[in-house]
Amino acid sequence: MRFSKAYIKTLKETPKEAEIASHKLMLRAAMIKKLASGIYAYLPLGYRTIRKIENIVREEMDRAGALELLMPVVQPAELWQESGRWDVMGAEMLRLKDRHERDFVLSPTQEEMITAIVRSDISSYKSLPINLYHIQTKFRDERRPRFGLMRGREFTMKDAYSFHTSQESLDEEFLNMRDAYTRIFTRCGLKFRPVDADSGNIGGSGSQEFQVLAESGEDEIIYSDGSEYAANIEKAVSELINPPKEDLKEVELVHTPDCPTIESLAKYLNIPIERTVKALAYKDMGTDEIYMVLIRGDFEVNEVKLKNILKAVEVEMATDEEIEKVGLTKGYIGPYKMPAEIKIVADLSVLEVTNHVVGSHQKDYHYKNVNYGRDYKADIVDDIRKVRVGDNCITGGKLHSARGIECGQIFKLGDKYSKAMNATYLDENGKTQYMLMGCYGIGVTRTMAAAIEQNNDENGIIWPVSIAPYIVDVIPANIKNEGQVSLAEKIYNELQAENVDAMLDDRDEKPGFKFKDADLIGFPFKVVVGKRADEGIVEVKIRRTGETLEVSESEVVAKIKELMKLY
Repeated sequence: MRFSKAYIKTLKETPKEAEIASHKLMLRAAMIKKLASGIYAYLPLGYRTIRKIENIVREEMDRAGALELLMPVVQPAELWQESGRWDVMGAEMLRLKDRHERDFVLSPTQEEMITAIVRSDISSYKSLPINLYHIQTKFRDERRPRFGLMRGREFTMKDAYSFHTSQESLDEEFLNMRDAYTRIFTRCGLKFRPVDADSGNIGGSGSQEFQVLAESGEDEIIYSDGSEYAANIEKAVSELINPPKEDLKEVELVHTPDCPTIESLAKYLNIPIERTVKALAYKDMGTDEIYMVLIRGDFEVNEVKLKNILKAVEVEMATDEEIEKVGLTKGYIGPYKMPAEIKIVADLSVLEVTNHVVGSHQKDYHYKNVNYGRDYKADIVDDIRKVRVGDNCITGGKLHSARGIECGQIFKLGDKYSKAMNATYLDENGKTQYMLMGCYGIGVTRTMAAAIEQNNDENGIIWPVSIAPYIVDVIPANIKNEGQVSLAEKIYNELQAENVDAMLDDRDEKPGFKFKDADLIGFPFKVVVGKRADEGIVEVKIRRTGETLEVSESEVVAKIKELMKLY
């Protein structure tokens, strides 16, 4: 491709709406064009990278034994009503009606569609297991689209779905997909980490995310320095160390003036914060039911864990009015002699704290020496705490934190959709059984954005070779110098003949201008044909390291192919 013929309109200034590196650089490097909030056109440069990522995904999915198909973007509402997600998915679903007033949705995901397809075609255990995938546009009506392709409304996704006759078969395919995803992100040249994750509204019994490591990542990843353990903060667990036990004492009501926080309360009573118990009021957003949530004073509630335990669509802190409406006193609620009939959810950390302090339902007063089991009990007891950096890992070592961008996720769905949609098969005994399912997704366009977040500097993008739109930019320094232009043409043609994606910058511009565009776009290598062209010597510049090599014209293609294996 010749630069003069390419559709590349780079920008010197960063558009005001762009906040993170990938959004800024894709706009400036003419890879995407915003058409509406969260909706972008993929321009030729950007689309080349998308296609390269798609091809890597396709090759590895095929290698793993999955079969490619293509499902429609527009889906009938009946399928989503059948699964029970028509209302659960909420405002993120873009619903529409056809001319006959029938309800449809623009696909945000394809569990319902693939289940409908497979149940109509497969009826015997002999046809299972099977894994079907496609690469297709998805649409989710994000409330606040932001960060370019990172959190857009329309995006490209690879989603795959497997169907099984046993948990063992599902577990085996889960590991198969884990290996395939590892190969995919490795081939994309990314630093990443698979982590345990929450399944969200997709559901199922187990899930792992593939997080591309980047400081700008929205997700917090917790990992151990002494084992392979890694998890999203929403799912992470740690070893619980309880304070020393004491002999049980009698409950005592104490005056605690001017103690608006748990820290000020512990200081006023001169006790370790670990001997206090926080009581928080949460509301199930689906049912509006209020729960009292208990956790040790030095811990914080993990709302995702709480939501999952309550089987709620979403939870949030109750308002002051809602707290008062159920008969509680804001800032002083507690489980002892509770005046209201509401359910209590207690974190495991509460159970072993002897003689702890709780709210009394009276302003400026608390109860001392309260003990779980003797003085109150919870309706639900489970792990609902957020882990902390420095906690002991359950598999050894200390926990640390990093930022990540979720680019892929794999799920064990089990029979959630097959039961709801009656996807069954006949086993070897002729008995009807529900299929077990797995689900495996990769955000293709998000992976492109994540690659830029991980690979950039003050001058622009630094593409890994495998997904760069073009690998080499051949630049004659002086377009009016026939010798330089002739040698640049020769090298460009030789690279093309060796199937190396190259661009010839044949524009009548100053060298510095061309170099800046090359760095902005992120060509892994520049071949600069300059003053030594008459000697047959050119410069090869390595974008990632900034290193410059002088290479003879006869060796330049071999040198580029050698460098491609390193970067």
